[in-house]
Amino acid sequence: MLKKLAQASLLTLLLFCSASQAESVGYETLSPAQPTQHPDKVEVIEFFWYGCPHCYAFEPELAKWLKKLPKNVEFIRQPAVFSEQWGKHAKAYFVAESLGVVDKVHTDLFDAIQNKKQKLDTEEEQAAFFVAHGVDAAQFHDAYKSFAVDSKMRQAPVTAARYGITGVPTVVINGKYVTSGPIAGSHEKMLEVMDTLIKQESAK
Repeated sequence: MLKKLAQASLLTLLLFCSASQAESVGYETLSPAQPTQHPDKVEVIEFFWYGCPHCYAFEPELAKWLKKLPKNVEFIRQPAVFSEQWGKHAKAYFVAESLGVVDKVHTDLFDAIQNKKQKLDTEEEQAAFFVAHGVDAAQFHDAYKSFAVDSKMRQAPVTAARYGITGVPTVVINGKYVTSGPIAGSHEKMLEVMDTLIKQESAK
């Protein structure tokens, strides 16, 4: 009985120490580290969902941060797909990416879903949104049904699983480190952690 209590106490202590360590440094280390798409750059991946209020709150801060991004950093937005609903919004992003209009529609997609309460669930709803942003309707439908977009949709859940992503917004730095609001303590500290890790990886 005493042995079991001791083991339980040790396990609790180890879990507490692990959590404390993550909190103190503001990130967790991926094990094993994952290969990056751009080995000659420091890769930063943001996992997000348009329906997530925390992602919406983080977006303006992230946008400011991106304006000062060092040239050796490759920033990648990656929609997370944890449900059918998330998948529908992820598809809107991948269509925008395919059409080269992410900069034109990304912020407004957040606004439409978060503030205007537009569902943007269906192809027709998304088509109307994209057309309102200057995209040709036929081009939208072609992209929506394209093999490239379908491939990214299939890959999205696999990508999140590779990094152990369970919530958003979460950021992965160079395939080695993961940070988020809960891990870092706030969005502001999250960005500070990202800067620190980028400098660390750039020095290697």
